[in-house]
Amino acid sequence: MDEETFPEELADALVGIQRLLRRRLRAGLTVPRLRGAEVELLRLVESRPGIGVSDAAKELYLAGNSVSTLVNQLVRDGYLVRETDPADRRAARLLLTEAAETRLRAWKARRAALVHRHVTGLDAADREALRAALPALRSLAVSLHEEAEDA
Repeated sequence: MDEETFPEELADALVGIQRLLRRRLRAGLTVPRLRGAEVELLRLVESRPGIGVSDAAKELYLAGNSVSTLVNQLVRDGYLVRETDPADRRAARLLLTEAAETRLRAWKARRAALVHRHVTGLDAADREALRAALPALRSLAVSLHEEAEDA
């Protein structure tokens, strides 16, 4: 793999892994599946309870009206609670419901088990290469995040 093709091959590998994880995690679900953007929003609210819709939109790089639509669906489905922000009565704060917390815990456990099963099937050198790559992948994520904020 040369320097010219490396960025594209890396991006393809990451997208392929994410797509396969989503597909495998959907298999065998006994509840209606959540779309990727819905899971992303729930995970964001989990990490930042009380986040507002506009801040969530910025963080997810989505249009405010798209996030409002997601919020309405997730409120209707019993996964989010929208409270009025006491500091600004026009703004809403988002919080997870117990159902969402339970669903996210189950999703994380299934995802961890799936990845664990496949990582342990790799040889020791590949497992160590993946472990060694984590800091660089995290740095790449931070760089992409910062660039998006600057745009």
